Amino acid sequence: MAEAPHTQRKLHRTALACAGIAVGMVGLAYASVPLYDLFCKVTGFDGTPITRVSNDSDVLDRTISVRFDANVAPGLKWRFSPEKPEITVKLGETTTVYYKVTNTGDQPATGIATYNVQPDLAGTYFSKLECFCFTEQTLQPGESLESAVVFYVDPRLAQDSDVKDLSSITLSYTYFPSKAGKPVAEATSSTQQTVQ
Repeated sequence: MAEAPHTQRKLHRTALACAGIAVGMVGLAYASVPLYDLFCKVTGFDGTPITRVSNDSDVLDRTISVRFDANVAPGLKWRFSPEKPEITVKLGETTTVYYKVTNTGDQPATGIATYNVQPDLAGTYFSKLECFCFTEQTLQPGESLESAVVFYVDPRLAQDSDVKDLSSITLSYTYFPSKAGKPVAEATSSTQQTVQ
């Protein structure tokens, strides 16, 4: 009879351990998106440009072409384009480029821009000092807005064997309809995760 309480305690501990593991896995699932986003922003992984406060780099004579891509997701009646489709910059040189967005619809619309850099490995070396990305914008019908991107390409790119021969980088922005400060697709998935 003494074995029954001992067995019950073992089963109780096992059940608690399994419940703890399940709760931990659910917590990690919810934390994975913000943690991955933070990891990408800090390391430049997956083409995510690094945000910096200032540029204290030396300017090299080596140049690289930077192409600017502008897209608008379905559901947002906006026209979006860079001031110039491509420029050539020196590594380490701080540069400002402007984008223009216009609401071509007949209703006020709110959008938010996301971005990435291609090729992915160049994201580590593309440093933004100022950007309009992840800032919700509401435009009235026919209204236009000009926004700046201030950036530099880190001169350390010339020392990285994986990208040192790179001749061009593409900075790509996409405006999405926005709800509650997030692109609609993200806002929808966050709501679904909360409901589940």
